[in-house]
Amino acid sequence: MANAAAAAHGKTLLAWSEEEIAEAFTRFEAQDPPKGELNHTDAFTLLVAVVLSAQATDTGVNKATTGLFAAAATPAAMVTLGEEEVARHIRTLGLYRGKAKNVVELSRLLLERHAGMVPRDREALEALPGVGRKTANVVLNIAFGAPTIAVDTHLFRVANRTGLAPGPTPLAVELGLEARIPDRFKLHAHHWLILHGRYICKASRPECGRCIIADLCRWPEKRF
Repeated sequence: MANAAAAAHGKTLLAWSEEEIAEAFTRFEAQDPPKGELNHTDAFTLLVAVVLSAQATDTGVNKATTGLFAAAATPAAMVTLGEEEVARHIRTLGLYRGKAKNVVELSRLLLERHAGMVPRDREALEALPGVGRKTANVVLNIAFGAPTIAVDTHLFRVANRTGLAPGPTPLAVELGLEARIPDRFKLHAHHWLILHGRYICKASRPECGRCIIADLCRWPEKRF
């Protein structure tokens, strides 16, 4: 089921109870350690990796950033490296020239506006080239421990398909999850849901037989 269809379908599903939501995240917490899959060493390298991850796999980004971060792991070094050299390091990624431009420019702006530090403020992050709400949420969550929920295509599908937090847009899903997930789970919630969508609740061939929340899921087309 495509994400658009999942969003439309999510509207018709019975809402999860508070007890069911708590049970689902208790299971996620017990099964999986909360960890993002993008390699990074600090807030800056995380920010760059997430910017590069648009329309790319985490595995592909990690391969590209191995050499990039060896050459430039700070905003100053990235500006010095320059757009052409950044592009050379990340040429295996889609839209690599535009991404190289964004990475160099955001590095320059970090130096100009924030003394070379990644800001802890959403508005300041979203003012940087290539940084949207999802990217800002990932950085705020992983680098600074904020209980934000970054909605990517996998999480959007899971939220709608299961009926956990149906919504027509990523923002609607984000706000729905923020309103319903118990506070004690919010810090790691998006990690669990993204990984669940990536490896279990897949777009075309969901592995319902391996799903730890299959009994709670509202999707009527479960495949066992």
